[in-house]
Amino acid sequence: MKKVGFDIGHSQTPITPVMLGEASLAQKFSKTLFDKGIFAQAIGFPTVAKGKARIRVMISAVHSQKDLDFALDLFTQTGKELGVI
Repeated sequence: MKKVGFDIGHSQTPITPVMLGEASLAQKFSKTLFDKGIFAQAIGFPTVAKGKARIRVMISAVHSQKDLDFALDLFTQTGKELGVI
């Protein structure tokens, strides 16, 4: 995610944040991903501070390399479409 230009914050948990800033952008990003076949929840205020909205993703042992490549491709497409990267 970093290599393609996303800000993934500094998590020390299995949850990786994809920092987007504004809640409306995070919601649009989440919906766009969902329409493409990926569920990635948008998180905004009051769960996180205003201006710190993000998408939360979590990789697990059930994800194959194919799953991860698919997700990275769609995150990259969506990031470019929405001007995030």
